[in-house]
Amino acid sequence: MHNILVTGASGQLGSELQMLNDRFLMLNYKCFFTTKDELDITNTLELERFVKQNSIKTIINCASYTAVDKAEKEKELCELINHYAVKNLALISKQNDISLVHISTDYVFDGKNYKPYLEDDKTDPINHYGWTKLKGEEAIKEINPKNSIIIRTSWVYSSYGNNFVNTMLKLTDELQEIRVIFDQVGTPTYAKDLAKVILKMIQKLKNDDVEIYHYSNEGVCSWYDFAHEIIKIKGYECKVVPIHTYEYKTDAKRPHISMLDKTKIKRDFDIKIPYWRDSLEKMLKEKD
Repeated sequence: MHNILVTGASGQLGSELQMLNDRFLMLNYKCFFTTKDELDITNTLELERFVKQNSIKTIINCASYTAVDKAEKEKELCELINHYAVKNLALISKQNDISLVHISTDYVFDGKNYKPYLEDDKTDPINHYGWTKLKGEEAIKEINPKNSIIIRTSWVYSSYGNNFVNTMLKLTDELQEIRVIFDQVGTPTYAKDLAKVILKMIQKLKNDDVEIYHYSNEGVCSWYDFAHEIIKIKGYECKVVPIHTYEYKTDAKRPHISMLDKTKIKRDFDIKIPYWRDSLEKMLKEKD
């Protein structure tokens, strides 16, 4: 039996991975799904004790501080989770011959690119959340645990937790009109699609140096387009009004363009990626 530790098990991606648990078992994988209350990944001794007691061979790190605006004020906590805890995971993975799959973000880029970002494009975060996620990436690459990867993703949503889709469903149920930003462009990612890809990838990990991969659903849209499609699929009558970024004040800056190029992950792992509207429709129908 190949034992896997999944951190951040109560989040969107962690929850979707739990739903795949039967598939893991069929492939002779046993998963340990942990939350921050069950395993403190910022505590080196606690983490090392856990991986040794449970003979962990792979870690899938879904744990992350993701409150982008709040991160501008809770800077130390954000860095502790997104940087130093990730460094702990990388060190323990290196010392115990554990494969590490770490989830990162499109926010490591500044959003000024005119085309989809490649894995080796220049990083330049414009908010504290993005900066801490980049520091986490750099820690993994410097420590370099064998058979380990970083997956950057964007605009993640699922039936679970707080996300754009669930927020829009709540607002459209309460309001006749909502205002949504149209000048930030990227691609939504259905967490269930990413979870299935991770399951496929961990079966094929064989690399000496840490590799970075990009994953989101196919296609591109703005937040306005995304909201409009949610309402259209659900058949709601709520009106969506497009607004500029400057009309919606936030503590943290957001990248205006954060499309990710998925050529590398499709090539290396023979992955076919669903179109974002198709995955959105599937998620909304499953949610009903």
